[in-house]
Amino acid sequence: MKSIFASIPSPDANTWQLGIFQIRFYALFIILGIILAVAVSALRLAKRKGNAGLAIDIGLWAIVFGIVGARLYHVATHLNDYFGTGKDPISALYIWQGGLAIYGGLLFGALGAYIGCRIAGVKFFAYADALVPGLLLAQAVGRWGNYFNNELFGIPTDLPWGLEISVGNPAKPVGLPDSLTYHPTFLYESIWSLLGIAVLLWAEKRFNLQWGRMFGAYLMYYSFGRVFIESIRLDPAYVLFGVRLNVWSAVVGFAIGLIVFVFQGQKHTGIESTIYLPGREPKVTQAESEEAVDETPEEFEYDSAGAPANDALESKPE
Repeated sequence: MKSIFASIPSPDANTWQLGIFQIRFYALFIILGIILAVAVSALRLAKRKGNAGLAIDIGLWAIVFGIVGARLYHVATHLNDYFGTGKDPISALYIWQGGLAIYGGLLFGALGAYIGCRIAGVKFFAYADALVPGLLLAQAVGRWGNYFNNELFGIPTDLPWGLEISVGNPAKPVGLPDSLTYHPTFLYESIWSLLGIAVLLWAEKRFNLQWGRMFGAYLMYYSFGRVFIESIRLDPAYVLFGVRLNVWSAVVGFAIGLIVFVFQGQKHTGIESTIYLPGREPKVTQAESEEAVDETPEEFEYDSAGAPANDALESKPE
């Protein structure tokens, strides 16, 4: 094996044996990404005077729908891996082995989030805006699961950070020397996502990206990078008009992001004062109301001598 300073080594294992349980690193990175996305969105919702718990309430809908959609998209675009002579159709359900397509997850996850938002009384685009940094962080972390699965690598390269691929990997092109290294597309996408957090948070503050424009900017940013990263990947994929299907998905994602950004910007020009739907703002409890009254400073009247003249301050005989 080459020195780590000359290339990125192929992982020696992709599972962790804990007693009788076998835990896959891919699943761990996906779970960690989900936890981080929920935590970040909770902080951002609370900053906008929303209940931080909404991140879990809505997130559960988005997570379940997103995982289902991501798997359906992957299976639908890799039918030969699961169906046909000598294949095991049941393996299409084994999501822990890898195979979650981000655009399928975004599409179905958005549907789940919309349902969750309607139930919680939150505006969908307000939630989507709050989710963006956490979503990018989850994508950056989740891509390391692909590294441990030794999958989704790019074309051969002699760059110092070339990725070694284990001998016998079925995704490796037949006939190529074992000494070749490949573009670590998982790393490119992870770095692109982390960079996107800084870029979009700056843009949000600089241009006041509300009303869904933050989410639209995310779709454009991520999809723009995905076009180039996807173009150098070697894993089998459907090709339409000579272009990989996932590249087309990225183009569509960019177009949707642009439409959302422009339309929402024209429709809403003011400050988005609340994340809640009209009439769904949380009611102030009696205790909170009394606390607000107690904290209100009392106005005093003064006589000509400068002493307080309020009846409330006069001493009364018992």
